[in-house]
Amino acid sequence: MNILTFDVEEWFHLLDNDSTRSEAEWVRYPVRIYENMERIFRILDDTNTRATFFVIGWIARTYPDLVRRIAERYEIGSHTMNHQLVWQQDRAAFREDVASSVRLLEDITGRRVRCFRAPGFSIRTSEAWAFEVIRECGIEIDCSVFPARHAHGGIPSYGRAQPSLIRHAGIEIKEFPISTKEIGPHHVVFSGGGYFRLFPYGLIRRWAREQPDYLISYIHPRDLDAGQPMVPGLPLSRRFKSYVGLKGAERKLRRLLTDFRFVDLEEADRQTDWRRVPTIQL
Repeated sequence: MNILTFDVEEWFHLLDNDSTRSEAEWVRYPVRIYENMERIFRILDDTNTRATFFVIGWIARTYPDLVRRIAERYEIGSHTMNHQLVWQQDRAAFREDVASSVRLLEDITGRRVRCFRAPGFSIRTSEAWAFEVIRECGIEIDCSVFPARHAHGGIPSYGRAQPSLIRHAGIEIKEFPISTKEIGPHHVVFSGGGYFRLFPYGLIRRWAREQPDYLISYIHPRDLDAGQPMVPGLPLSRRFKSYVGLKGAERKLRRLLTDFRFVDLEEADRQTDWRRVPTIQL
């Protein structure tokens, strides 16, 4: 089962960077989300592929027409309102961040929001309370777990990436954790983000074939935008991570969606026998 997801962010929504930290900075940058989403729509049309879109509430509030257009054909989930790391917030702030985004997305689309992904996969074991919060907000399916150590979060004790049930403090939630490839001491997400842009397609295809039972891919609109400006003030390492491989990323994604069949989370939920998946107690 291969699942395709997009995190709908602007090109400047980089985490942990002072010049792109909040709405006060975001309004200074040019708009590229429309042309980037047009590119994604063309790719999905050309490859006859379904996907789930995790939308930042700020995007929905600023460009509600774009969100309505996504919702006409595709499943929409929450990516919080303000795209902040979970562990940088207390419980009340995180709840408002999630709840306000869910309300807004439901008001704009007229459809229930069932899915959620935390920015940067930033739920750690110490923030397991976040699963209580998102369940309180009506979320049934989560895609926030990075099942290894990660710069922005990670739950190393989680085990293998596969559909699971998370139980914590009396709640239960369906989890589709991000897929990783173990390379030495590192776990890399080759099916999305910077590593997808960095690695040659032949390697991505080989690793995808090694995971025939479960693969989840996540792409940002900016990952496919070779013409985007450079965010000012980025250190050299962040420049490399954020801009490497942009020119070839669209071609890679088209090949991936041609070589493999992908579904959205709604279909993945239907295909999963939740009576037989592991239960993770956090």
